[in-house]
Amino acid sequence: MKQYDAIVIGSGQAGSPLAKKLANAGKKTLLVEKRFIGGTCVNDGCTPTKTMVASARLAYLGQRCNDMGVKIKGYTVNMPQVKKHKDGIVLKSRNGGQEAIEKTKNLDLIFGEAVFIDNKTIDVNPKKGKNMQFKADLIFINTGCKPYIPDNIEGLDGIEYLTSTSIMELDKAPEHLLVIGGNYIGLEFGQMFARFGSKITILERSGHILPREDNDIALEVTRILEQEKIKIHTGASLSKVKQKVGGKITAYFTVGDQEKKIKCSHILLAVGRTPQTVSLGLDKTGVATDDKGYIKVNNKLETNVKGIYALGDVKGGPAFTHISYNDYTIVYRNLIEKKNLSIKDRPVPYCMFTDPELGRIGITETEAKKQGLNIKVAKLPMAHVARAIETGDTRGVMKAVVDADTKQILGVAIVGSEGGEIMSVLQMAMMGKITYEQIRYCVFAHPTFSESLNNLFMAIED
Repeated sequence: MKQYDAIVIGSGQAGSPLAKKLANAGKKTLLVEKRFIGGTCVNDGCTPTKTMVASARLAYLGQRCNDMGVKIKGYTVNMPQVKKHKDGIVLKSRNGGQEAIEKTKNLDLIFGEAVFIDNKTIDVNPKKGKNMQFKADLIFINTGCKPYIPDNIEGLDGIEYLTSTSIMELDKAPEHLLVIGGNYIGLEFGQMFARFGSKITILERSGHILPREDNDIALEVTRILEQEKIKIHTGASLSKVKQKVGGKITAYFTVGDQEKKIKCSHILLAVGRTPQTVSLGLDKTGVATDDKGYIKVNNKLETNVKGIYALGDVKGGPAFTHISYNDYTIVYRNLIEKKNLSIKDRPVPYCMFTDPELGRIGITETEAKKQGLNIKVAKLPMAHVARAIETGDTRGVMKAVVDADTKQILGVAIVGSEGGEIMSVLQMAMMGKITYEQIRYCVFAHPTFSESLNNLFMAIED
């Protein structure tokens, strides 16, 4: 049994920086990682997917170059090269993170799976050697989530389906990829592989894709995807799959009262994620979880057991890398710098990296109406944005929801080129209590995408 001041389980975007900062603050710290340094973001999420999205965008631009006077006779997509490029960037980031951890004094790193054996003690089954036990008064859980596999689809266990992790290991684009789930992950992969040459069909159970977004924003994204010959079925529920040995997969689904079927070469399950808590042995600690297995925390990210914290996706709530990283900063500053910070009411921006991307912050028009707020809505098609016209990509729309009384910005959705960057400008305005009227008459550099915020708020009649 070895005693530490702090144990961090999982090296995601909260775990790694927290472990280093605790060690640098003088606490003898242990970091336990069962797989790779960097967590989902570096290994299975942001880094590899956005690298592949960039390759897919180049393929898209290759199709459109002739429209803008650049003549290209043709292009081909080399999937092994796409994968090699992605793998190289992931490996560089992963190895860099591990090297930084190994150089940190006061910090030990062990690769293996951690299981609680009592309140503040873990047993680690390492990749090499015998099991070891470690104890600490402070324990931080950053084990993240993994793809959710539904158990109500007949025949699913009889086919080799893809997840958001395994699909990135393909060295050949599927002939026909059926994507189950029309949310952020499913849409990014759907468009990506359409550009790599796959036929794409998407099934979404809700009435429109992106069910958390306003209907008009979802419809705008739908139009963009359908322009790339992506077939989308909404209100669709997959019930059964069958596959003959070496043959195509037949998927059976319902849309309303109609039963339909479709043949495809591959199926991607993109119906959500589930927390990695089952194997932690939390029953030995008394740490409470909800009915889905997410660890319950208070506004300072501490569980119901004093000294045990949960950070990142494993605690539920917004499942974004930047939220996980912010969790780390809050916990560290509270514990070491004796601050009194809370996760309550923090801004939660996010982007979906389809092309063009969707940048979101604050509440939607639908949410504002449910709250009974006195609102006004500003919309501006990207076709009216000078920079979009000049760069040859006018797909998308800007939308902002504002408080009619205070003139404060309540929420923003930007579908368009640099959508995330434009959204970030408005996020800072929201944080600084800058009104839409001030932005309406603000002097922005010309010609930029953000300059169009003048015109967006000109659309509001006072």
